[in-house]
Amino acid sequence: MKILKVRSHAVLGMTLAILIVYPLFNDSRSMLILLTQIFIFGIFAMSYDLLLGYTGIVSFGHAMFFGIGAYSTGIFLDRMEPTMFWLAVSILVASVIAGAVSYIVGLLTLRLKSHFYAMLTLAFAGLFLVGAEKWRSLTFGNDGFTFRTPDLMKDRLVFYFICLGVMVMIFLLLKRFTHSPAGSVLQAIRENEQRVESIGYQVLHYKILASVIAGVTASLAGSLYGLSLRFVNTSVFTMDVTLDALLMTIIGGVGTLVGPIVGAGLIEFAHHFLTELAKTYPIFERWIIFFGILYILAVMFFPAGIVGSFKKIKKSKRAKEERKQQNIAS
Repeated sequence: MKILKVRSHAVLGMTLAILIVYPLFNDSRSMLILLTQIFIFGIFAMSYDLLLGYTGIVSFGHAMFFGIGAYSTGIFLDRMEPTMFWLAVSILVASVIAGAVSYIVGLLTLRLKSHFYAMLTLAFAGLFLVGAEKWRSLTFGNDGFTFRTPDLMKDRLVFYFICLGVMVMIFLLLKRFTHSPAGSVLQAIRENEQRVESIGYQVLHYKILASVIAGVTASLAGSLYGLSLRFVNTSVFTMDVTLDALLMTIIGGVGTLVGPIVGAGLIEFAHHFLTELAKTYPIFERWIIFFGILYILAVMFFPAGIVGSFKKIKKSKRAKEERKQQNIAS
């Protein structure tokens, strides 16, 4: 068990080292932007994994928190001076709004069964989408708006390292949380909610806690996404954004935290690769079809997700070795 942990930590450390030194040896602007997008969506997918993978909550409205972050940062930097101070204020305001909304939505809906909760979160996300479309004096509707960013954020290399650092920080914080007593209760709720409630835990409180943490994390991802584009419109509230997080989590591996990052990388790379092929080969102009085939193949061959499947293989190997040792000892 300890050897496997050491190996997994070594792989993660090596991957992080590669990501740190990569921009120093490759100055491709497009690849730098692509990797930055992977880091941002990795954060977003990890926030969704906290709900789906660790608590067993299916949400169809997670995009509203992503959109809150994107719009809060965009509006502050558009209306105020584009400085690091106002950027920090915008992220703080986005976190407070996302936390408050996730608390209220959780309080109103988490008493319901999973499928009813999923539909109600979709309805709430729809309200935010309609609000962003109609409140044109603030959001400019579907047209969206561009905004200036702090000088530090204009350097793509600096922004790359900031996004990488934030992703690593969020991963470590969520890893610590999921291994805490509260995280253990969330996983118990996922496995058997009735039993957890019967032994005296306030299940609703723990679900709301997970919802608030996930919402605040998603808003941070939305803020970084807005900064990466220097533009925001109502697309950040659409169902497609939530589905991206769902698919990244499922393909990478539910309940792993590393899995959503892997899923984000696979999906973003596939999207970029297929889009580039469409410029040369007309058949790839319908790249969304190939995207769908990729999803189907991933689910067929990796039903527990890529990281989840590898973990299952390791567990089965470890179980076989333990049985062999028991047989030898007997």
